[in-house]
Amino acid sequence: MTFSIVGRDPQTGDLGVAVASKFLAVGAVVPYVRFGVGAVATQSYANPTFGPRGLELLAAGLSPEGVAAQFEEGDPDYAQRQFGLVSASGQSLSFTGSGCHAWAGGLTGPDYAIQGNILTGPDVVQAMLTSWQDAEGQPLPRRLLAALQAGDRAGGDRRGRQSAALLCAGQGRGYGGLSDDWINLRADDHLDPCTELERLLDIHDLLFGRPEDTRSLSAEELTWLRGVLEREGYAQSPPTGDWDAATEQATWELYGTENLEERWADGGQFDPQALKYLQGKFGASRGD
Repeated sequence: MTFSIVGRDPQTGDLGVAVASKFLAVGAVVPYVRFGVGAVATQSYANPTFGPRGLELLAAGLSPEGVAAQFEEGDPDYAQRQFGLVSASGQSLSFTGSGCHAWAGGLTGPDYAIQGNILTGPDVVQAMLTSWQDAEGQPLPRRLLAALQAGDRAGGDRRGRQSAALLCAGQGRGYGGLSDDWINLRADDHLDPCTELERLLDIHDLLFGRPEDTRSLSAEELTWLRGVLEREGYAQSPPTGDWDAATEQATWELYGTENLEERWADGGQFDPQALKYLQGKFGASRGD
C-alpha cells in the first residue's frame, strides 16, 4: 500500500525516511527516525510497534538482521508486513512478507533501504534507487525526496496518490540547534502529495535554514530597511548613518515576526536568502 526509502548520509550521519501512499496521513504510521541510532519504515498492514521497537533494538546494538528476527518472533502476522531499516552505521535491510500484495519488493545497499507494495511494478523501486544514486552529495532530505518523486513518476502505488511524508534527524539540526529532530513534513491528503512535499521542503529550507554566508547592507539597502521598519511599526523616526543598536533590535523583531530567526546574524550582517525574502514581501531596495 506504500513505497518508501530509508536513508543515511555517510558524510554527516543524518538519517531519514521518505514515504508516499494511497493512504490517509501515511506519515503518522510509517516513518521513525532517531539520530545516532537508525531509521525505520514500517508498512503493508503496518505494525506501528516496529518503529519505536526497531529503534530501541538498534540502540541496544542489534544488527538490522537481529531486529528483523525479533520482529518475526513477536508478530504472528509477520508475513503481511513490509519494512526497511538503516542503522546509524549504514547497515540496511528490507523485508517483504509473502502475504504482501503484488507488486511488492525492495532493494538495499549501504545507507539505503527501498521498499514498496501494491506498486505498478518493480520499475518503481528501481527508479528510486537510480535517483538515490544520482543525487549523491545532496543534502539528505533532498536526496530522499528526489528518490520518492522518481518512484512516483515511475508509477508508484497502483491505487493512486493520497499522502506523503519526509522525516529526518541530524545532530543539532533541530530548531535553535537544541534537538536532533530536523524535518517532519507531511501532505496528509493531497492530489499530488510528492509535489506538495517539495513545496513544503522549500518553505522549511527558507525559514529554518541557517546562513551559509552573510554580507553587510549597502547604504541604499539600509535606507530601504529602515523605511520598512518604520512603516511596519518596528521603529519610530529611524536613524540615519551606520548600523546601530536600535536598527538591530527592530530588525530582530521583524525577523521574529516573519519566522526568519534561524537565519539571523548579528551586527548588521544579512543572510542573502532572508534579505531576498524581505525584499520580495516588502518591496525591493530601490524604493519601490
